[in-house]
Amino acid sequence: MKKLILILSFMLPVVALANEGLHLDHAPIDVANTASLQRGAKVFVNYCLTCHSAASMRYNRLHDIGLSDDQIKANLLFAGEKVGDTMTTAMNKKEAKVWLGASPPDLSVIARARGADWLYTYLRGFYRDDTRPTGWNNTAFDKVGMPHVLWQLQGEQHLNEQAGGEHEAIPVLTLAKPGTLSPAEYDLLVADLVNYLVFMGEPAKPQRMQLGVFVLLFLTLFFVVALCLKKEFWKDIH
Repeated sequence: MKKLILILSFMLPVVALANEGLHLDHAPIDVANTASLQRGAKVFVNYCLTCHSAASMRYNRLHDIGLSDDQIKANLLFAGEKVGDTMTTAMNKKEAKVWLGASPPDLSVIARARGADWLYTYLRGFYRDDTRPTGWNNTAFDKVGMPHVLWQLQGEQHLNEQAGGEHEAIPVLTLAKPGTLSPAEYDLLVADLVNYLVFMGEPAKPQRMQLGVFVLLFLTLFFVVALCLKKEFWKDIH
């Protein structure tokens, strides 16, 4: 126990330092909203799956969000994949490292690793930066190697640093060039995408939560029965 407390005491400053100065916007997550998950899956396949993979996720797992095999084939399979295949990318990792500076990570459990709020803030935090090789930077991930693949939808943002409390520089993004979507529409698209990433990180969570309720009800009922039996067996003693 003392060792565990000691380890946690060393980890907490690191976690605090990693999040210091970064304001995370709340992501409107609702994994019970199948319409949102379906829209998010479409965005993921069209924009993210080009570079990133989701090797722990199969296309047919989208049955859980209300899609049939025919719908998956018609809307989400474009390169001869089969419904039972995993979500992999054709991009070569070595080439991607040369182009982007690092191989794009697998996104199967990115929502569990980073958190929904971080992803929501990150995907809305890209801005133009001519000093970067891709021409883009990010308020949540400084010097990010990933280009802004959704820039045509969001438009181009510029970074303006304003003085904050105790002379801290607070990043403020302004929309310099509108995209095809309004800011509200883009935020909704990102929310759908993050919602899908959360679902993909643990597709069985809704069923697990539902099963957990039944287990707790069973244990409660069993406790009542066990208590009555205990009283009946020990009534002559007590």
